[in-house]
Amino acid sequence: MNLLTTILAFAFALGSLIIVHEFGHYLAAWLCNVKVLRFSVGFGSVIASRRYGRDQTEWALAAFPLGGYVKMLDEREGEVAVQDLPRAFNRQSVYRRFLIVVAGPLANFLLAIFLYWLIFMHGMPGIKPVIGDVAPDSAAAQAGFSPGEIIARIGEEKVATWQDARWMLLKHVVSQQPIKVEVHNLRGEIAWRTLVAGGLKPEQLDSDFLAALGFLKQTSPIPSVLGELTPGGAAERAGLQAGDEVVAVDGRPVRQWQELVKIIRAHPGTALTFDVRRGINLLPGLRVTPDSDEERGQKIGKAGIRNPYFVEMRYGPLQSLNLSLARTWDTSVFSLRMLGKMIMGEVSLKNLSGPITIADYAGQSAQVGWIPYLIFLALISISLGVLNLLPIPLLDGGHLMYYMLEIAKGSPVSDRIMEIGQRVGMGVLFLLMACALYNDIIRLING
Repeated sequence: MNLLTTILAFAFALGSLIIVHEFGHYLAAWLCNVKVLRFSVGFGSVIASRRYGRDQTEWALAAFPLGGYVKMLDEREGEVAVQDLPRAFNRQSVYRRFLIVVAGPLANFLLAIFLYWLIFMHGMPGIKPVIGDVAPDSAAAQAGFSPGEIIARIGEEKVATWQDARWMLLKHVVSQQPIKVEVHNLRGEIAWRTLVAGGLKPEQLDSDFLAALGFLKQTSPIPSVLGELTPGGAAERAGLQAGDEVVAVDGRPVRQWQELVKIIRAHPGTALTFDVRRGINLLPGLRVTPDSDEERGQKIGKAGIRNPYFVEMRYGPLQSLNLSLARTWDTSVFSLRMLGKMIMGEVSLKNLSGPITIADYAGQSAQVGWIPYLIFLALISISLGVLNLLPIPLLDGGHLMYYMLEIAKGSPVSDRIMEIGQRVGMGVLFLLMACALYNDIIRLING
């Protein structure tokens, strides 16, 4: 079942991102009145196709699915009827050609913005950034971090969840700058820590760089303290209150939130006896009967409780739009910075991922839930947009480079230069794909 989920999640992600990218090219061509001959998802032999519209554009599915293309009418690729010459791609102004080419990566960025907008409006769940174990003599220990402290701010940016903290710390680590971190302890006291991460090696960014910094566990064991209660839920009906700590259920001690959740889920419709600490008082014998609900074909218990360590960040439409624009921009710039550091040798090439790793991430995120899967789609869409804008011949960025040279010199780049560029671009892309596949295989071998 996991394998099937991975295959389906990867196929949907790959197909949707290719279609969005190529539709950007198609839409721009249509707006510029350029005739489109074929819209293909995949390369190679056509498996299935249909023709639609005034121009009888062929919409095709090809054998090799890792990509796609939009084929436009072009005198360089075949004879063009006299009446169609004004609609040939090569007859368009350099600015129109630039627009048609850049529209593909732009469509990927717009998709990421839209997905993040939906996520921020719906609510992004997370865990408060409570520090767990800190490794002795690590960068975190030298900065003075202690278990139980909550990260509130990194630099000038507020932090609400571990996802936020990880992303902000990674940006600072890659920049190799000292990181100013504001923390709150359990007594509400505020302190600032200066984290110096310059000692990290390039290969330490491959997996869990937080552990390399000294944060061995990203959160302490979460106590079984009740946060917000669902109105009319089983917990509220039983007289429980926010701030209560469940210390035992049916006489069995409960020390962590996960233990409490596991017990409740396993007893739908069954009365349980809770022993609760409220302030300095112990309240034994509270009877709680979890409501019965269904999840993936199984009945589970729910008590209508939330843990105060869990948060869900939800915003209005306009604020969500601002946040989605900022997140897409930050991720794009960070991706370019990482690529630059890979070229300079400051970041390991092991960070490159190929189709096997991407498929694995697609399956894992889909199994966790649709919010993580949409986040995965947004990240991959941004990566696809950034990759295609690189000034490498054969990619969209390579064509844009030629058009910018054409604008600067007042005439098109010669066929000879374009031919050499294609060979160089093919070699660069082959090396990138080989490196990514090698990394995938090594990850599989190492588990």
